[in-house]
Amino acid sequence: MTDISHHVPDWMIRDYVGGALSYAFDLVVATHVSMCDECRARLGAHEALAGAALDASGPAEVSDGLRDAVLARLDDRPRQRPRPAAFGVFPAPLAEALHGRPPRWRSLGLGVRQCILHEDRTGSARLLFIPPEQAVPEHGHRGLELTLVLQGSFHDETDQFEVGDLEVADSDLTHVPVAGKGAPCICLAATNAPLRFKGFLPRLTQRLFRI
Repeated sequence: MTDISHHVPDWMIRDYVGGALSYAFDLVVATHVSMCDECRARLGAHEALAGAALDASGPAEVSDGLRDAVLARLDDRPRQRPRPAAFGVFPAPLAEALHGRPPRWRSLGLGVRQCILHEDRTGSARLLFIPPEQAVPEHGHRGLELTLVLQGSFHDETDQFEVGDLEVADSDLTHVPVAGKGAPCICLAATNAPLRFKGFLPRLTQRLFRI
């Protein structure tokens, strides 16, 4: 996909290649890379660098037990599990996270809906459905929030975000995202800490909605 203006930061692609990202952030990066030619090329460059570094590191000593266990499994047939294909506005990484089924939306009020895909101590990943021109309550961040547009658009105090664009919001940003005109905005959002809402009602319902 072309015409994407907001990309994955370089350090995050490096950590993705190294397996250092949480599942929630890993899912966002994988989905963005599947949509973005530029970041897919950058990912390939980082993978090549990681491979070269691995080759240069030389052999590593392993225990007899580990070697024997690996050799014993060489004849095992790997389990074949077909991966769900992309459908609708959901690229293949998201289709897999959804187990090939449409999202099970839950209302958050004012027409906004969410579908939680993953949640653990390292963070959460969810789909958000925001009606045209609807604002999300003003909030800041205790950590990082990644928001990837899958359909429609949104804008906030920083810029306009279209399909394929990724916003990376940190603790320095307080904003009011507003969905654009036209199609509802569908986003994949991931956080590694709860949001910091300004209004009383969002703070009151935050634990209920697990955001």
